[in-house]
Amino acid sequence: MRAWTELFRVSALFSVPGDALAGAAAVGRSPGRGTALAIGASLCLYEAGMALNDWADREEDAVDRPHRPIPSGRISPSAALGAAGALTAAGLALAARAGRPALAVATGLAATVWAYDLHLKHTKAGPAAMATARSLDLLLGATATATATAYAGTGPGPRATRPMRLGAVPPTGPDNVARAAGPARSLLAALPAALVLGAHTYGVTAVSRHEAQGGSTAVPLAVLATTTALAAAVLATHQRQRPGEPATPGLATTAPGSSYRPHHHPHHPAAPAMPDLGAPLPGTYRPSHHPHHPAPPAMPDLGAPPPGTYRPHHHPHHPHHPHRPTAPALTPLLLTAFTGAYLRTAGPPLLHAALNPSPPLTQRAVGGGIRAMIPLQAALAARAGAPGSGLAVMALVPLARSLARKVSPT
Repeated sequence: MRAWTELFRVSALFSVPGDALAGAAAVGRSPGRGTALAIGASLCLYEAGMALNDWADREEDAVDRPHRPIPSGRISPSAALGAAGALTAAGLALAARAGRPALAVATGLAATVWAYDLHLKHTKAGPAAMATARSLDLLLGATATATATAYAGTGPGPRATRPMRLGAVPPTGPDNVARAAGPARSLLAALPAALVLGAHTYGVTAVSRHEAQGGSTAVPLAVLATTTALAAAVLATHQRQRPGEPATPGLATTAPGSSYRPHHHPHHPAAPAMPDLGAPLPGTYRPSHHPHHPAPPAMPDLGAPPPGTYRPHHHPHHPHHPHRPTAPALTPLLLTAFTGAYLRTAGPPLLHAALNPSPPLTQRAVGGGIRAMIPLQAALAARAGAPGSGLAVMALVPLARSLARKVSPT
């Protein structure tokens, strides 16, 4: 069992669920069944990549890392390859349960993982391939969440749908063409967050190419600058949004809790207005009050307290209770905290590796970059207006840190 935990790098496994949660937040949806299926598929494909990586590097590891499970003889190459194949099939099966759009994204993710491990890893395209895989993982969560929500609202009978936040991608109707546009809209909405996560992954992968031999000072410095720029971009994007503006760029809503209202082109006639169901029917008698005749007395307020009941008076300059920040007010604070945790986790190890590019410090920088994905995912979720998802992602940090002391994430 110890050998398999080392092969699968279980301490790095906690950096995976946040991809789907950040993707769901990017499209303005609450996590649901589709999000859970996306997390399961991501975990399977991630572990498949870990097993396939060690199988492909078994000859190289026999020289540079003889302690790993395959070169040490604790796990056979055929068992590792079989596990990679089985986990890939399981991941695609879970994605298929979330809908065809999610399966299409998961298929691209699986193809990228296998291409990286078998060939692209040792080429200049290696970091870009890993960045693509991580971006696709976030898009898988966005697509699976949006598709499951859209299909939940269709069918022969009424179904309760989850509420949408500001900036949510509206659910499509039963028409096949309109329903097919939902996943594409979800991909576009989640693309900025996916690019941020992909850029961080690119830097971590670039540093990892030197973890066996060390000797690179410029790469950790460049990645440190990129990490700082990504943190600043996440904060700046949130600060540019006006109050009440949707968190997802390019998607407009009317008001919190309101339903989706399509935009009518100026050269196309608008849909007919809905009748006022509260208006009286034609011909209904409505008494008119003459100015020289007193109006009938107003009805008493049945909800008012009886005369003599004590009602404390609150002075406008002295509030009767201390101000309590609401959830929207807490979101900037959480976003700042999550972004700070991202910089604290990734920054110092990169600086140490730049000052002393030895293999141990370079490996520590790679491990810090992997763990830093968790607060970055939390910051992306909070930026999209889902502080609860951000807190749920941050709850994985202690588990990842604890397991990293026992099993190396690299």
